[in-house]
Amino acid sequence: MRVAVIGVGLIGGSIGMAATQHVPGAEVVGFGRSRQRLGRARELGAIHRVAGSLAEALEGAEVCFCCGPVGALPEQVAAALAAAPADCVVTDVGSVKRGLVETFPDERFVGGHPIAGAETAGVEHARRDLFQNAVWYLTPSGSSSGILYERLYRLIASLGARPVAVDAVSHDRLLAAVSHLPHVMANVLVSQAAGRGDLPRIGPSFRDATRVAGANSAIWTDIYVANRKAIADEVDAAVEGLRRASKVLRAGDADAITAWNEHAAADRRRLLDAESAEGAIHELRLTVPNRPGIVAQVALALGKAGVNIVDLALAPASDMRTGAITLWIAGDEQAGRARELISELGFPVASA
Repeated sequence: MRVAVIGVGLIGGSIGMAATQHVPGAEVVGFGRSRQRLGRARELGAIHRVAGSLAEALEGAEVCFCCGPVGALPEQVAAALAAAPADCVVTDVGSVKRGLVETFPDERFVGGHPIAGAETAGVEHARRDLFQNAVWYLTPSGSSSGILYERLYRLIASLGARPVAVDAVSHDRLLAAVSHLPHVMANVLVSQAAGRGDLPRIGPSFRDATRVAGANSAIWTDIYVANRKAIADEVDAAVEGLRRASKVLRAGDADAITAWNEHAAADRRRLLDAESAEGAIHELRLTVPNRPGIVAQVALALGKAGVNIVDLALAPASDMRTGAITLWIAGDEQAGRARELISELGFPVASA
């Protein structure tokens, strides 16, 4: 498999390293603006060879990862789609998805976002294990090819990640809450503390809470702009939460304060439990009409309900009018929910 990586930094370099280790026969071709950085990426084993042009990078490629900053991705994806072969799936790794998905209704494009990274940047910090057990969001649209989606899904799973399908709007709202808002809050906290007349000595709790303050502006300004409405909505909700906390604290009611604190502890446990929940693997088989967007329809319906697909496989019928999708779902409850959702979509489903 030939994999093109456009922009070989931390994420792109880690994709190349992971593909080299886990995908038999993979050839990773890198392209970017800096020949010096690309040469360094080759030295580090992040890519096998450097392409002299985008067209050369995409020649014969089966998968293309666009790994530029969020602000550069529209231009990067457009150029990749223009140069990519007809059977090449093009994806990205940006943390804002709606604009890209709406801009590129191309059957070869599937938006993506690995929940992995570090405070460091550059291919020097790339790691082949960066994606181990990491959620990797995929945002297919109604235009996305089922065959190409399956290829991308399987490749990402082979890198050690857990692909999860979600619609682009839900993705951006979710990331605003769990990723972008914490950066905003960290910025506010450090500025509030630094604005005091006497600069305080900070403790470990403050360091932990503000670790991401002032993160790389070359990356984060684009994110704040691209997802500004969803982030602002979360900021407003956080302000309301802080007002409620202020009211509880001013009242000085120890029981109410304890209840508020214990509620937060319970919420955190629920979030952590949901992240690590697994169970027995169930195999479901469904028959669907062979039409564009059908795989995305099923994957997004399950993703919206919080049902994670561990693996999937496609098998078109000989007459090409219908096809079979096999899904592997972890956990009895999730498998039961998946059967209900698939039946609601009008597709016959059976357990293996």
